[in-house]
Order: sequence, then C-alpha cells, then structure tokens
Amino acid sequence: MSWLRALKHTARSGMKIERTRLEPLVALRGAAGLAIVIAAGLALLGPASAASSAFGAFMAAIASFQQSWRPRPVLALASGLTLAVSTFVGYLVGASHTGLFLALLAVWTFAAGLLWAVGPTAGIIASGNVAIMLVTVTLPTSVPQAAGHAAMIAAGGVVQALLIVLFPIRRWGAQRDALADALAAEADYARRLRHDPGAPFDPQPLMRARAAATVTPRQARRRPAELHGARGLAERIRPVLASLADPRTATAAAAARRAEAPDDAPPRTLAHAPLQTPADAPAPAPAGAPAEDRVRELLAAAGSVLDAAARAIRHGEPVRVPAPALAVLRSPDTADLLAGAPLRAARRLAVLLDDVLETAEPGSGRSAGPGEVMLRPSLWRLAPRVWEAVRAELRPGSPVLRHALRVTAVACAGLVIGRALPFGHAYWAPMASVMVMRPDFSQTYSRAVARFTGTLVGVAVATGIVQLAHPGMYLSGLFAVVSAYLMYVLMRTGYAVSQVFVSAYVVFLLGMGGLRWDQTVPDRVTLTLVGGVLAMLGYALYPAWETPRLRHRLADWTAANGRYAAAVLAQYADPAGARRADVRDTLLAARDARIAWQEAVARAAGEPVRHRGLSRAAADAAAEALAALGRGTMLLEAHLPERAHAPVPGAAGLAEALRTATEAGAQAVREGRVPEWGAVRELLDEGDGAAAGPLRGPAGRLLDSLDEVSEALRS
Repeated sequence: MSWLRALKHTARSGMKIERTRLEPLVALRGAAGLAIVIAAGLALLGPASAASSAFGAFMAAIASFQQSWRPRPVLALASGLTLAVSTFVGYLVGASHTGLFLALLAVWTFAAGLLWAVGPTAGIIASGNVAIMLVTVTLPTSVPQAAGHAAMIAAGGVVQALLIVLFPIRRWGAQRDALADALAAEADYARRLRHDPGAPFDPQPLMRARAAATVTPRQARRRPAELHGARGLAERIRPVLASLADPRTATAAAAARRAEAPDDAPPRTLAHAPLQTPADAPAPAPAGAPAEDRVRELLAAAGSVLDAAARAIRHGEPVRVPAPALAVLRSPDTADLLAGAPLRAARRLAVLLDDVLETAEPGSGRSAGPGEVMLRPSLWRLAPRVWEAVRAELRPGSPVLRHALRVTAVACAGLVIGRALPFGHAYWAPMASVMVMRPDFSQTYSRAVARFTGTLVGVAVATGIVQLAHPGMYLSGLFAVVSAYLMYVLMRTGYAVSQVFVSAYVVFLLGMGGLRWDQTVPDRVTLTLVGGVLAMLGYALYPAWETPRLRHRLADWTAANGRYAAAVLAQYADPAGARRADVRDTLLAARDARIAWQEAVARAAGEPVRHRGLSRAAADAAAEALAALGRGTMLLEAHLPERAHAPVPGAAGLAEALRTATEAGAQAVREGRVPEWGAVRELLDEGDGAAAGPLRGPAGRLLDSLDEVSEALRS
C-alpha cells in the first residue's frame, strides 16, 4: 500500500463512527462523580483546586470504562492515585527548572510507553496520566499548593471508586456479556455447520470468556454461580458439534449400524427445561438421507439451546428453551437413524447441552471450589509480573520499546516547540502527541486525524456556547459536566466523536477558572495540530512495521498447531498415562498464536509497506490451511480414547514426527523458505502402525493441510 492510500485509509478509520451498545447509566454515574468533585472544589477551595480534582475524577471515570476484567473501583483508584503522584512529582521537579522537568517528562513518558507491554489498559491509563500531568503541574504556585492539588486529584479518583461501589450498575455485566458472547458464537457455529461442515470458527469469543473467568480472590467469593462452568462446557461442545457435522461421521452411520449392536443406554434429556415456542425455532432440515437430516436437526436444536442459555446468562433471567429444539433432542428415533460415532456424538451433545442449561439457570449453577478458580493477582502482587513483561521488551526490535522511545522523543520535542511558539499553554502539543500515539501505525495516524478534527469541532461548539451564554463559574462547571457525560456515553462510538466533547469539556473547565475563550481556543487548535503532526512524523521516521513480522507470526501459529496436534496424538499413544492437561495447554497456545496472527494481519493491512515475500493472497491461503489443520486436530480430540483403551500402534511415532516437522517448518517460514513435511509423509507411507490403523485417515488429512501451507507460501 502506498503512503497516499495508507493516509486515506487511516483518515477514514479515524473518522469512522461505530454503532455500539451505549451505557447511559454508567456514564451518568461517572458524570455525577465529576459534578460532586467540581461542586465541592468550587465551594470550598476555589476554581484552581476544582479544576485539579476535576481532572482526577475525569480520568478515573475514563479508566473505569477500559476493557479490563479487574474491578472498576480498583481501576478508578489506580488512575486517580497515580495521576496525583505524577502531578506532585512533576511540580517539585519542574517548578524551578525547565530542563529538569523535560528530563522528568522523558522518564515518565518512556515508562508509560513500556507499560504497553502489560496490556492496553495499563498503557492507556499511563499515557493519560502523562498527558494530564502536563496540564496540572501548571496550576499550583507553591509546594503546599502542589500537595493540595495532588490530594484533590486523588480525591477525585476516590469519589469515582466510591460511587461505583455504592451504585453498582449491571453487576458482573462485562463477565456476563463475555460468557454469553461465547455461547452465542457456539450457537452460530452450530447453525453454520448445517450447511458447511467445514465452517470456520473464530476462537476469540472463547478466549475472551476465559479472560473474563479469571478473577481476583475477592471476586471469586462473590461471583454468581451461573458464571462458573458454562464456559468449560462450551469448550467441550465445539469439538462435538464439529464431529457430528463432519461428513465422514454422518455418512458412516449406516455402516456403523451394520457393524455393531445398537447402544441401548438411555440418553440424558433436557426434560427439566421450561418450554416455549419463539419465532427462532430450528428450521426444518434440508432434504437428504435420514441420518444427515437428523444431524442437521440436532445442530439446529443445539444452536437454539445455546442461544437460550446465552440470553439467560446475559440478562440473569430464567432459561427459556424453544419446544421444537427440546423435541429434537428428546426424539426416541435418533438411535434408529444414527449409530456408532454419530450416535455417541449426538448423545454426548445432549448431555453437554443439558449441563449448559443447568449451569445457566440463575442461582442453580454449582459454585466453584478453591482449586477450580482461575485467579489473577492483586495489583500489589502484579508488580513482579509487570517488571518481567517490561524487561522482556527491553531488546532490539521490540515494538513496545520502539513505541516508548518514539513517544518520549515526540513528547519532549512537542514541549520544546510549544514553548518556542508565541502561544500560551505549550503543554497542549505534547499532550496531543501522547494521547494519540499507539504502538502501531494505523491507530496512531487515525487517532491524530480524529483528534484534530474533533478538537476543531469541539472548541467551535464550546466557543459558540460561551459567546452566547457568557457562563459564570458555576454554569461553566455545569457545561463541563454535561460535556463529560456526553463523552462517557459516546466514547466507544469513535475517537473523533469523543474528542468533540473532550475539547468542549476543557474549554468549559478552563473557563470556570476565569480564562477567556480567546485565550485558550486558538492556542489549543494550533498546538493540537502541531502535536498530531509530530506524532505522525515520529512514526514515519522511527516505525515498527507489522508487515515484515508476518512470517514470524505465521511461523508461531504453525509451531503451536503442531504442538497441539502432537499432544492429541500422544493421547492415542498412551491413553492411560498421557496428561489431558497437555492437550488443553497446547490448544490455548494455538488459539493465542492464531489471534496474534489475525491482529497482525489487521495491523499490516493499513501499512504503507510492501509485503516483502508474503503477499496478502499467500497469507490468506496459509491461514486457511492452518485453520483446517487445527480443525482436523479438534476432530481427533473429539474422539480421544478412554484411559482403559489400548494404545494405538504407531501413534507415538506419528506425534513425534509431527512435532519435529512443524518446528522445522516454522523455522523455514521464518527464514523465507518453503517448509517440507517429508518425515511425516514417509511415516504414513510405511504402511504399518498408525499408518495402517485408525489414525491413517485423520493423519493424512493433517498432512494435506500442511501441504496446503507449503503451496500457499510457494505461490
């Protein structure tokens, strides 16, 4: 992509408005906290202290909107307290010496840039603290006043945290949404399998639900029972759905019925579930063989049941299952139409769906035992992990390190240029740079365009209101609170939209302190443009392109898929002694690698960089082949032998050959070579052991997927 096309693409992205679910009550709570702080500050301490405390409450509320699974009061407190420390230290250092403050700004900004290694929430909070610090250090005039301002900023964070505790809105709502989204994704997958047995499945909802299920010890004691267990069941349902829909499984039903006696064990049913007949009842199956028709009906019924469970969990209400879906799952003639593997999959599906509904019922789910909860450390115990994550990025070529160096240089340059220009409020240039810069190209450029556009519109609207209304101190404070409320409500619809109200908020807040609009608006618009241009130049001169790293991401996914496949095959080699946890661990690693690949491709799509050996067509084809490899492995996992089962001959050698070949193939991908899979092919061509046993067909399909990876990279 050329630079011109990249700039057009990022400009359109920055101005894009998303349609998303709004949370007006949560925004109202944040605005109420801001109003309390501003009113108390104006009544007791004056406009300057009110502005300081307002910045603390404002940023604390923004922190509570971040996509983090930590308790919202903790995020608000962390934001308010760290901003208070930054403000106080910044005043002590910079009140008397500009050079010392520039050095402090460099250290603070570099540390904030490195915190992106921990995650976007930490990076956003740290960047916001640096940006607001640039403003708040200019408000006090003495050390006691600086301490007072810092205390007021911390008080703003405390007020927001207390309001979250005292007025909880949709408690556990984020966790409910994540789990419901995972179940809804499974339901959609089941319906798509009816028409496309090889339908792809994006594991991101399942990984997000897993992250949401990782809680602090305090959260674990208070979590509703229905939020425990359903995620694990959804994980187990997915391979059963794929196995049931697989054509080789469905068409084998008639042969299986002739080869073995029917299994008369009564299946578990969903008899306890309440009935209803909604409009989204399962559609009739297409015409075809009776066994195939029943498989399609079972998949449609599974989709309806999973959707019902998702709705119940999302809203905390009783489960209402469509009656036609229950009729299909209870149908007594399933055993007459299916046999062998298809019948076992159908019965297994009924058992798992029954467990999902039992768990999703409010208050009826089983509470987690201490050993079953995935715990995340408290903020104090998180410090060693933060240090390890940051230290891992202190290496040449690290995108996070490059971002930290880039944002540090740009922020310092912005402050120097801002003070050299004939304007007041020099901090607006570095503040704009710090707020728009991100570790990747597309976000940095799109946010720079959106920030300037939003600032231009926001200050124009706010200036018009000031010109017409001539608000005093208290009315300006009210306008600031209203602007903040609108920003909280609309902040997830787009960065440009949020910047409109942020700019208006700043104009009203500074007007509350007695500054006229003509003293602030021209400076803010001009210096925001300067900061945005500096941010864009900084990335252009010292980039961290994702495009050249695509081969490494693809290699990581290849190796992770190979380890997953080898772990599954090892279960066949030693059913009694193999660790089932190995399959789970390698599956999660493969999903992480796949998501990292998808995110890298999305970032690379907007970069003005040539593909350097991996074209978009080759990347898409290789990704499709690796997804097929993962699906083939998942089908093998769906039929893992019981521990009492005899070992499958040759499975151990096949597992080792696959692990070794994919590791070598991943290295070849990194080096720009086409991987070869000769060792696996030779083992399958020998004609003994696993090659002649039940794993010959599945292993051959895994090899076909690997060959497709090579073909994609060869083109």
